Amino acid sequence: MAKLRHVAIAVKNPEKSAQFFEQAFGMTRVGNAMRGVYLSDGVINVALLNFGDEPVPGFETQKGYEGIIHFGMWVDDVDETDRRIKNAGGSYMTGRFEKDPNVFYEVKYKTPEGIVFDVTANGWKGAVKDVEPANREKVA
Repeated sequence: MAKLRHVAIAVKNPEKSAQFFEQAFGMTRVGNAMRGVYLSDGVINVALLNFGDEPVPGFETQKGYEGIIHFGMWVDDVDETDRRIKNAGGSYMTGRFEKDPNVFYEVKYKTPEGIVFDVTANGWKGAVKDVEPANREKVA
């Protein structure tokens, strides 16, 4: 089963935004992105990215866009997931599968409604694929 393990957010000041996430939510800095900062809550990776004057993928017509860019799904089999996405009406955008487990890669798709998302079998820094769900009976 695919696991939601990544969220990318366009921000003007990645450092200031990272400090907010660290202070407000106790998130941990796990690395630097080409355009910003990666944070984690121990399960999910959050990328805070500044695209400057470049268009934000999926929001090319919105100059200066800030907000959620895309989400990422960690899957077992990228080829099988590709078939399932297309059969469900999704469409490929860009990216390719990397067999090297030390390479973080993303294959981008769009839902039938145009929402951008990533698929990977290698994960993201600070993300954990398998997590034991809480016992629903004990959750109040």
